[in-house]
Amino acid sequence: MVSPLSMATRPDNGDLQTALRNAADLLAHDPRLAQEQVHEILKVYPDTLEAKRILASAYRLQGRPQKGLDVLAPLLAGHRDSPGFLHEIAQCLGGVGRGEDAVSALRRAVSINPKHAASWQSLGHQLAVIGDQEGSRQAFEQHFKLSTRHPELVKAIELLRADKVGKAERKVRELLKKFPADVTAIRLLADIGIKVGQLKDAGHLLERCLELAPDFNAARHSYALLLMRLQKPEAAMQEAEKLLAQEPNNPNFLTLKASILGRIGDQEAAIEVYEQVLKHYPNQARAQMSYGHTLKTVGRLDEAIEAYRKCIRLSPDVGEAYWSLANLKTFRFSDEDIESMRNQVTAEDGDADDQAHLAFALGKALEDRGEFDESFKFYRRGNAIRRIEHRHNPKVNVLEAVRQVRTLDKAFFSQREGWGCQASDPIFIVGLPRAGSTLLEQILASHSQVEGTSELQDIIAISRKLGSKSRQHPAGKYPECLLEMDAEQFRELGERYLETTRIHRSDTPFFIDKMPNNFRHIGLIHLILPNSKIIDARRHPMGGCFSGFKQLFASGQTFTYGLEDIGKYYRDYVRLMDHWDNVLPGRVHRVQYEEMVADTEVQIRALLDYCGLEFEEQCLRFYETDRAVRTPSAEQVRKPIYKEGLEQWRHFEAHLGPLKEALGPEVRQQYSID
Repeated sequence: MVSPLSMATRPDNGDLQTALRNAADLLAHDPRLAQEQVHEILKVYPDTLEAKRILASAYRLQGRPQKGLDVLAPLLAGHRDSPGFLHEIAQCLGGVGRGEDAVSALRRAVSINPKHAASWQSLGHQLAVIGDQEGSRQAFEQHFKLSTRHPELVKAIELLRADKVGKAERKVRELLKKFPADVTAIRLLADIGIKVGQLKDAGHLLERCLELAPDFNAARHSYALLLMRLQKPEAAMQEAEKLLAQEPNNPNFLTLKASILGRIGDQEAAIEVYEQVLKHYPNQARAQMSYGHTLKTVGRLDEAIEAYRKCIRLSPDVGEAYWSLANLKTFRFSDEDIESMRNQVTAEDGDADDQAHLAFALGKALEDRGEFDESFKFYRRGNAIRRIEHRHNPKVNVLEAVRQVRTLDKAFFSQREGWGCQASDPIFIVGLPRAGSTLLEQILASHSQVEGTSELQDIIAISRKLGSKSRQHPAGKYPECLLEMDAEQFRELGERYLETTRIHRSDTPFFIDKMPNNFRHIGLIHLILPNSKIIDARRHPMGGCFSGFKQLFASGQTFTYGLEDIGKYYRDYVRLMDHWDNVLPGRVHRVQYEEMVADTEVQIRALLDYCGLEFEEQCLRFYETDRAVRTPSAEQVRKPIYKEGLEQWRHFEAHLGPLKEALGPEVRQQYSID
């Protein structure tokens, strides 16, 4: 394409403005061509400020923010009162890692023109990168207020923040009846859907939003995060790449990409992206913490500790950094660390999430010092904080187990024998968290024929899709819907599972799916993959349940936040596993953690025999196997089995009466619990 300016020696102002508009329009779709257009303009009008601003933007969008900065920096002194100029130079500053300077430029831009919406949006991104989450939220809200034509949506945001979700939703829906193509309203309704757990509906809304406005980056960012929650990392990566195509140096989009890479198991690539971000933003506390998580996963422990330490130095009130150190299980806090945590955990008006993390970390630190009564006080505090926003209803678990038992009986399975996909690739490890499942995975993954993956969500996703839960039918149709399905449908589900898990594995003959909660879906697993292997990792109820109580899980496992809840959950788990043993005898291989510790080789040989695998010596030396491990037991399974932790719960026995009682007489009798 040839610029109209190349055909005239001195175009009039109308031609100049037309050429500038054309160049600006090209930025989003072809920044290289926009750059060429602007060069033609500058040949004729070398001092045109708007042309230079577009040129800088074109360089930045091609991943060359320094060249953009080289264009604009000499002009800054004469244009410090231009919000548009300040906004562009701030984006270039951010692109080369000068985050504080970018924030200063953006603050000046919005002080000059408080209605400059683009500057508020960029300020929100930059404040998020440097760790000012509250400032970021306020900046994004200002952008929202300026970018919407409807004050009703501003009111809806206020209602949503006040946790008046129903009222907020009604306002947005009323507006959409009048303006069905308003993308801001559609995105807000999607956010409400995500908040109330209607993820599928939220996804459809965001897809519609992006159809109407493909350059709506805030909606695309929300969509990518939602796809991650829906266990669609490949689709999420496509959205992240689209965001980075528009803003290749946006650190928030880069950290999104890194988190997706980590989810799909490409830890080394994730580390590279985090290092790219931290090269320019070394003072970003949250990025340091995420970097530490990834380093821990690949076993680079010393570097992980240093990343967590940097996070603490940058932001001492980020409780998750302290908990991340404690969660290594092998790390020991200094007296200075403990004093710092004590000071933080007693702070008034602290963030609930940070306070919970600090309490769990302090509980672990004091347990390691043998101060068990004081340790329990902080474990109890951390759990109490978590329970406020992470409610658990034990009646739901009981009802779901009863429905499985009533629906999936012996006759049901007998009539469907041989159905499903006949592949034998998957090895499922189920049970309660902290029961030794990571140890079993590490042992099996040490075998030349087996690959370890992670806690895959695919079976749970299938069960949810079959259940079709909605506000009108909160209990859903699962497992009763299995009664109506035919052999072809079960085969297709098995094949779909193998396809959706492909991203997490290579070409090794067998792979491990270590999602503990799949014990609820053993019937479904058997129906869709009858030749798969299922291993129940079980631990003594007092040791296992208390280990869960003192573990702060990133998400889910809400039953662990109360001793009574976790005891009842263990009891229900045992009853459901007894049902599977009864209707599918021999289908599940059980490994008692205490027996694995006491007689490791015998148990490993029995485990391999069940899986149809030849014995390999490396399985006995599992701790030497170099692989990524994402669970809290990562460092423990990189060492030989040790017995010291088996009876650790007895140090806290005086506090565990509610747990013993909740386990019920049958479990107490089975395990000789006083």
